[in-house]
Amino acid sequence: MGRSGLTTQARRFRDRTDAGRLLADRLSDYAGRDDVVVLGLPRGGVPVADEVAKALDAPLDVFVVRKLGLPGHPEHAMGAIATGGVLVLDENLLRRLGVSRETVERTVAAEARELLRREAAYRGERERVDLTGKTVILVDDGLATGSTIRSAAEAVRRYDPALIVVALPVAVEETCDEIRDVVDEIECAA
Repeated sequence: MGRSGLTTQARRFRDRTDAGRLLADRLSDYAGRDDVVVLGLPRGGVPVADEVAKALDAPLDVFVVRKLGLPGHPEHAMGAIATGGVLVLDENLLRRLGVSRETVERTVAAEARELLRREAAYRGERERVDLTGKTVILVDDGLATGSTIRSAAEAVRRYDPALIVVALPVAVEETCDEIRDVVDEIECAA
């Protein structure tokens, strides 16, 4: 889709604050624009996103994503539920493995309760930031398998943003390649 800010040079960060500052420098083209919103994925992405939002002078919000693990194999995602009750399911996987609708509904219900609990803890009484027509910078503290950021990007897409930019301090380059179909741009420091 869009440009990629991947670098192959390794960089060690002192902490997530340091990582966020470096990412903010790399995202400086978005500074001071009123159409930019920064979303941090809890937990590790929030302190990184905080630094990005401060440097860009952009609103910051949390975007909670809960993986829907396969029964008996919770580390493998059959989908995800995200802020606002957005549900993303891998229908091909569900059909291929013969996962029943009842099992999916039970898993969704349990993760929805946990998502609401976490949103209340992170956001409190504050309203969600409107993403419609915005450039959304989706920040996490790293990318390995890509399932969380893919689910988050697919969920954010349902809020009709103008652009989705994923910003990460570190990532596996092959995984970045695998999520390009759901984002417009990837900015990764290392």
